[in-house]
Amino acid sequence: MSETTVKMRPVVDWSAALWAGVVSGIVFLLANLLLTALTLGSPWIVLRILASIVLGSRVLPPPATFDLGIAVVALLVNLVLSIFFAGLIALIIHRWGLIVGLLGGAVLGLALYAINFYTFSFFFPWFFPFRSWMMLVSHLLFGAVAGGTYELLEVEEFVPVEAD
Repeated sequence: MSETTVKMRPVVDWSAALWAGVVSGIVFLLANLLLTALTLGSPWIVLRILASIVLGSRVLPPPATFDLGIAVVALLVNLVLSIFFAGLIALIIHRWGLIVGLLGGAVLGLALYAINFYTFSFFFPWFFPFRSWMMLVSHLLFGAVAGGTYELLEVEEFVPVEAD
């Protein structure tokens, strides 16, 4: 009598990916608020950068003061992008555990930095001046937090792989 071995593959836990996006988005935003306040003198600069994705460059000129409308748009943009990017990170790293989640997430955060500031700056030329160590660090942090949070929250599920 022959035994049949069923191969199984892990599936992405989209609930964990969603929460990883929310958590990493909050960490990303708080890190940028702190870094821009310490180095550029205003924490609101990062909100204006995020809002400019939807509202255009008209929201960037000084003074970099708090504006409720800009803040709401920035928070929504940050949340949507964070959930989307965390979903991509989860899709890539979901098979390997916490260490790969943290390190792989950081590497993917670096890739997001490169894409955001070296590709999208073609469409959003006002991003060019924001290519900086602050944005690099915050993107690395975002990726590591997204990957780590996903792996901590993930409920592993497997589905059978169809035989060839």
